Amino acid sequence: MTTAVSIVIPAYNEEKGIGPVLTRLLAVMDGSGLTYEVVVVNDGSRDDTAGVTGRVAAEHERLTLLQHRHNRGYGAALKTGIRHARYDLICITDADGTYPNERIPELVAQLAGQEYDMVVGARTGENVAIPLVRRPAKWAIGRLANYVAGEKIPDLNSGLRVFRREIALRMFGLLPNAFSFTTTITLAMLTNNYLVNYVPIDYFARVGQSKIRPVQDTLNFVQLVWRIALYFAPLKLFLPLSGLLLLLAVGWALFTLLVLGQLADVSTLVIVMTAFQVAVIGMLAELINKRLPNYYKE
Repeated sequence: MTTAVSIVIPAYNEEKGIGPVLTRLLAVMDGSGLTYEVVVVNDGSRDDTAGVTGRVAAEHERLTLLQHRHNRGYGAALKTGIRHARYDLICITDADGTYPNERIPELVAQLAGQEYDMVVGARTGENVAIPLVRRPAKWAIGRLANYVAGEKIPDLNSGLRVFRREIALRMFGLLPNAFSFTTTITLAMLTNNYLVNYVPIDYFARVGQSKIRPVQDTLNFVQLVWRIALYFAPLKLFLPLSGLLLLLAVGWALFTLLVLGQLADVSTLVIVMTAFQVAVIGMLAELINKRLPNYYKE
């Protein structure tokens, strides 16, 4: 049976780049032998994104244009496209020409032919045009995400990936409407026993102006990673904090005893009790987590 895939493309003020991107993508997919559809979600663009897309769609029956009346966010646009998708395999990519869409058939083949639940195009190829100003924050967030997931993640928030529609729909309540959609689905899958594979890809300079806000989006990403950790792996946050407090208690006790000549038993006891309370909170959070909706893959 022929593999079928729905390619979802969120678009916001992308009139400069979306036409050539769609033309090349449709040519690639027409020659791939795959059954496919391309769903462009115009997320309330103020330019002629809808017009450009509509003109391409008029010449290609496999291209569908969906509209948001106002800007709702990257994740919201993806959700709209996934809801309207006809096929079980979902591929997401961007409208700005940054991703090598000619690799999509390869990613689809990996997901369809093996037991993976998601295949991610990891931006670790020879040509990767990630702005230098974003790299330190990306590195720090990556280290935090690796700790939460318990494994190395080559690319946490790549916008080129293929996954199964049923899994995404199951997680819709978790997936945010903003740029953090990809970060969330990556960590949600990894912390719930889903199989994720990474394929090195190139990443090119975008056409048009970036929508990323470096400082605000970095802070939002850090907050997001901690929130996901609290939801899926609370003990990974609370137990280390409890351990640090116990070390602080031991250090404070030794300092007061050896330097001041008298053990500060009350303050030491307060720190120790706080450490145990933090550990108990972590255990309670873990128990509560088990009673929440089950996203875990058996």
